[in-house]
Amino acid sequence: MTKQNVYWVLGSASLLLMLSFGYRAGFGLFMEPMSQTRGWGREVLSLALAVQNLAWGVIAVFAGGLADKYGNLRVLLIGVGLYALGMWGMTWSVEQWQLVGTAGVLVGAGIAGTAFGIVLPAIARAVPEERRGWALGVGTAAGSFGQFLVVPVMQELIDWVGWLQALRWLSISAFLMALFAIPLAPFSGKNETQYDDLSGSLWQILRRALAVPSYTLLVLGFFVCGFHVAFITVHMPGYLVDLGFDARVGAWSISLIGLCNVVGAYMAGTMSSRYAKRKILAFISLGRVVAISLFLWLPISLTSILVFSAAMGFLWLATVPPTSGLVAVFFGTRYMTFLYGVVFLSHQLGSFSGVWLGGWLYEQFGHYNGIWWAGIVLGLIAAWLHWPIHETDQRQALRTA
Repeated sequence: MTKQNVYWVLGSASLLLMLSFGYRAGFGLFMEPMSQTRGWGREVLSLALAVQNLAWGVIAVFAGGLADKYGNLRVLLIGVGLYALGMWGMTWSVEQWQLVGTAGVLVGAGIAGTAFGIVLPAIARAVPEERRGWALGVGTAAGSFGQFLVVPVMQELIDWVGWLQALRWLSISAFLMALFAIPLAPFSGKNETQYDDLSGSLWQILRRALAVPSYTLLVLGFFVCGFHVAFITVHMPGYLVDLGFDARVGAWSISLIGLCNVVGAYMAGTMSSRYAKRKILAFISLGRVVAISLFLWLPISLTSILVFSAAMGFLWLATVPPTSGLVAVFFGTRYMTFLYGVVFLSHQLGSFSGVWLGGWLYEQFGHYNGIWWAGIVLGLIAAWLHWPIHETDQRQALRTA
């Protein structure tokens, strides 16, 4: 594949991820206006967004299997349609079960079909192995850059036309993702013939993969990443409003996280090609522990908010290039979409826990202190889980009956 074609595929994938993650990162901005209009407590939208993260993770496993079997494009286009339908459906959701179905299940399914689980394996197949870490870092950074660009636009749109009309406009704009999905079509697992000796159903492949201890540790450790990023994405805007800051501070906090993660994700991808990926993951977890601890202990101010957002942004999705890279190291790229989807399911179980538990604790106690401390403890556990991973080719395990 020529260098020009690689850049074309990488550029299309990056634009798709910018929109997919940009929309997703902004849903926390609707917490206050939707709750006030509908007369809900924060636990209502918190539950819907928690279900969104859970649906994203569960459906990503099946979406990955379908993409490996039938191709990326079908899954991507279905994901775009579900994403747009879910956002439009949020506008007429007046009952909690309706919001769970639209913002939760439909949008979650849409993200599963348009996010890392489908797009990153396509990137990995499109580039030479020696450039894979760099390319995965670029794709991950693009998702974060979308967070930086799209979240402030969403806030301004809410201020300009109201949250209801803003959701309608955003749902229409989501169809732009379909255009960027087309160049990824040739890079599906079904087109790879060099791994034809890896026989068996997807569930047999999964059972064999889970018998590899390092893969299991990776699955468990990624739970904590989801817990951290989802809780902060959804609840940081409301947390700052409670402390007396303007709603725009929360929007720019999330946006700054996205901007700094452009650098963090790119560096993590580049470093993944040079250094042990397990150590990168362990140090990222410890860095989050330090950032959260200092944020809680130091006096709250606009400066401390921005410093914390920058620090967390640098570490935000920096876990993705080494994690996806480890899946490729273990098992190659033939079933990467499916097996990375399983790892990502753990991430989304963590996301569900962080989002829902944050809202529930707030309603019970009127503050978020408990969930912040849970994030510290889980960060230490994640570092401990990642350290003993062995970065070796485990494809032979997939050939074992």
